Amino acid sequence: MKYILKRTEPISFTTWKNSGNMTYSRLRNPIKSDLKNALLLEQSYICCYCESKISSDSSHIEHLDPQCNSNGNDLDFTNLLCSCQKQLSAGEPRHCGNSKENYIIPITPLMQHCENKFKYTEDGQIQCTDEDSKVTIQTLNLDIDKLNILRESAIDSILYLDPIKKDELLSEEESNFFAQDYLKIKDGQYSEFYTTIKYLFG
Repeated sequence: MKYILKRTEPISFTTWKNSGNMTYSRLRNPIKSDLKNALLLEQSYICCYCESKISSDSSHIEHLDPQCNSNGNDLDFTNLLCSCQKQLSAGEPRHCGNSKENYIIPITPLMQHCENKFKYTEDGQIQCTDEDSKVTIQTLNLDIDKLNILRESAIDSILYLDPIKKDELLSEEESNFFAQDYLKIKDGQYSEFYTTIKYLFG
């Protein structure tokens, strides 16, 4: 989970909210599209929870504090993020926002030190450091096979000359070089599973 520094909400969203008696259920394009694009930009196009690569078409707007809590913050920009799995394929396991549903997680990407609350192994597994991180992993299903495999694939791209065959390990110097390049933001986008690579090689 990578720390997200919230920025300023889109002017069109602010104007729409101030037009009176607005709720999230009434949010429509192009305002909704402006909002989602702003969220994607501040997250550098990775999911707020698992850090898989996302786009406008593959993501949905996520309420950190669930709408059902009725705290009046369903339009609060600081409560809005972008999560993966806009649509689920048949048999696809639910994770991140789809798994969280109406629960409140103890560790969020808006906490400055959230990245330090999780550990990662070279085979792509995510591990807890305390009870809060354990609950967060379980609620978001961050330890399912699908995500473990995807994280392992990202790790293998740093460790091996051919990540598919895994038949030639790179030297430590070479791996460090590729890791530093991997962690650079490019065209406003982070590579997926950023904190996994940072934890193991950064």
